Amino acid sequence: MDHAAQRLDLADTRSFTRPGAGQERRARLAAHSHTVLTQLWDDVLGSRSARGREGVALAAVGSLSRRDAGPLSDYDLILLHDGRTFTDKDIAELADSLWYPLWDSGIRLDHSVRTLGECRTVASEDLAAAIGMLDIDLIAGDEVLVAGVRHSIGHDWRSNLRTRMPELIESLKQRHERVGDLTTALDPDLKEARGGLRDMTVLNALAMSWLADRPRGAVDAAHSTLLDVRDALHLVTGRGRERLHLDDQDAVAALLGFPDSDALLANVVTAARQVTFALDGTLRRASQSQRARTLRVGPRRPLLTPLGHGLYEHDGEVVLGPKHRPVGSDHRLLMRAAKAAARANLPLSPVTIDNLRRELSPLTSPWPDDLRDAFLDLLASGPGLVPVWEALDLAGVVSVWLPEWDAVRSRPQRNSVHRFTVDRHSIETVVECCKRASEVARLDLLLLAALVHDIGKVAGALDHALEGAPVAASIARRMGLDAADVDIVELLVREHLTLVDLATRRDPDDEATVESLLAAVDGRLDLLEQLRTLTEADALAAGPKAWTTWRRGLVDELTRRATAKVSQRTSPVRREPGHNELVADALPALQRGEPFVRVTATATGAQVLLVERDRRGLFADSAGLLATHGVVVRAARVTTVDGMAINTWQIEASSGDLPGEDELSRGLTQLARGDDRPLRSLALRPPAARPIGAPPARATVVPGASQTATVIEVRSPDRPGLLRDIGIAFTTAGFVVRSAYVATYAGQTLDTFYVTSADGQPLDPPAAAGLIRAVIDACEG
Repeated sequence: MDHAAQRLDLADTRSFTRPGAGQERRARLAAHSHTVLTQLWDDVLGSRSARGREGVALAAVGSLSRRDAGPLSDYDLILLHDGRTFTDKDIAELADSLWYPLWDSGIRLDHSVRTLGECRTVASEDLAAAIGMLDIDLIAGDEVLVAGVRHSIGHDWRSNLRTRMPELIESLKQRHERVGDLTTALDPDLKEARGGLRDMTVLNALAMSWLADRPRGAVDAAHSTLLDVRDALHLVTGRGRERLHLDDQDAVAALLGFPDSDALLANVVTAARQVTFALDGTLRRASQSQRARTLRVGPRRPLLTPLGHGLYEHDGEVVLGPKHRPVGSDHRLLMRAAKAAARANLPLSPVTIDNLRRELSPLTSPWPDDLRDAFLDLLASGPGLVPVWEALDLAGVVSVWLPEWDAVRSRPQRNSVHRFTVDRHSIETVVECCKRASEVARLDLLLLAALVHDIGKVAGALDHALEGAPVAASIARRMGLDAADVDIVELLVREHLTLVDLATRRDPDDEATVESLLAAVDGRLDLLEQLRTLTEADALAAGPKAWTTWRRGLVDELTRRATAKVSQRTSPVRREPGHNELVADALPALQRGEPFVRVTATATGAQVLLVERDRRGLFADSAGLLATHGVVVRAARVTTVDGMAINTWQIEASSGDLPGEDELSRGLTQLARGDDRPLRSLALRPPAARPIGAPPARATVVPGASQTATVIEVRSPDRPGLLRDIGIAFTTAGFVVRSAYVATYAGQTLDTFYVTSADGQPLDPPAAAGLIRAVIDACEG
């Protein structure tokens, strides 16, 4: 009998495109296999003088027992016996009578002969065998014997998994490193790779441990997708293959009804991402359950570490607080939760994601300013952004924020340079840009351009940079960026390949090459700076082949030549912004010897106006006082007119509570008298954790920016108390901050300080150099 041909006949090609047909097809194949094996069992026992059917049974494990085997999947069979009813010779003869006909029919067979005790011993020593036997299923023979094995293996699994969890995690790690990731391979192993069918089996085994339930719905649909692709691969190749080779992808895509092999791979990748996410989450919850059982001694309250905005860290995840329940559509809170998780390099709790996304409504256009700021802050989170963005994307949140993302989700890149799909590559580019945040003035625009720089890589695109630029502009405009910033994002996307193309394909000694680069950036050094950073980040995100020492050298040389060309044409001139007029309402308070404070709520937080007679250390004291209230300074303008300091601070309160005017006024008065009690709470706080992968702080003197002061520009990752620390550095050095212009873009500060000596003169070069070192030390904390 040719069982392979029979199984292929049962896998009717018409059943591959009809919705829901895959499960029916696999059930039909499973029924056929069971019928064949049952008939073989009856034939073998009928030709021998076996004493009934007690004490011996034929059982299936693996895909055959789960009833999800493909048309040409192998058979995993166990001949079970009780060790008493039959002699060893009888069992050996029975096994040969079963295995040889199956081999002769061309069936690939994995077989064993075991007693109940031997099954338990093998399961205790071999993790893969234990997982496989959890699904053991009766084919024929003693039903009680098979049920006993199933019960015993399940009991041992639940009892021992707590101690075997490290072994399970290590085995997953080793297999994934050996076989690879289903989401990044162009010829993926559907079974053994990360996110493949084997991981789905492990996921089910974890659920059977009772330590954690597993997700349903989306991951089950993903499992069916992988099974359908595997079934089609068997049919088009006529072999029981698990690896989806490039040569077979067109035929498999056609059989499954996909327009091309790229669409096929995109569906495989999306399915693998669902399986991976479900497995990682279930492993995490199983570990949490294990820790809870170990640590529980009587009732205990959950340990919650506050993160602001009603968010907490709990047991290795970021969660909503017990008293905080979202009301309606709250995109801001979801973005802030995602940022908190990414910055802490922690997963965002699936329950929290589900609670926050449940009532998300489509966003208005343009976005409110604080919503855009929250989104750009999320992009600036660093390496932790990758898993958090993955969780949001799989939950459907990214599609609400960026509908254009759907076109590039899981889209393969068929070349040896790229490691990732288009969407994952884009996120990796954002992360690489974050590592170089101090190299650019407007990190927010760079990060948005990095996110959408390949948004034009869709089916049929001839020039993805050119076609993606207007899409990127539309996204930026919808987010509420002003026209000038939209133009910058569009330019960076349109020209993101220009620098590396000119550097590697054109003569750098030819003036036309330099002019072409300058034309691409409108002759602006700030845009050249942005483009240089995006070029490097894009290449590093692609893979090591895209950013060699040779390529970097060529890019740096062309950038240097273009920079020199612009410097020859114009010297950098920065005008000192004009001063605010003295607020009339402040006069009564100032005449009483008190500072004037006004706190005005805005749509994005609050504006704090502080007016006081100028003194050394006032900037540091003002910044520190605001920091004690846990506010985030989005922008600030500090000026001095005729001995009067006028400070305007744009703040955002993470706790939702704004500082009170009287409290701020009393605090400034105490600090002016040398009483530092208002700032003691700041000193007691633990040092803020530096974001993972954050670049070093950078401080430079801006030449020619002012004739009456030394202008210091500072770029640093933002953190609580940063402005106070910078202000203390100025005060300690004996210098005066005459005016300051503070801005925060996507978690990166861009602060400009006009500094003079105590006698009101610009600093000499040695003093300026010393101050630069002190400011950098202050930023680094």
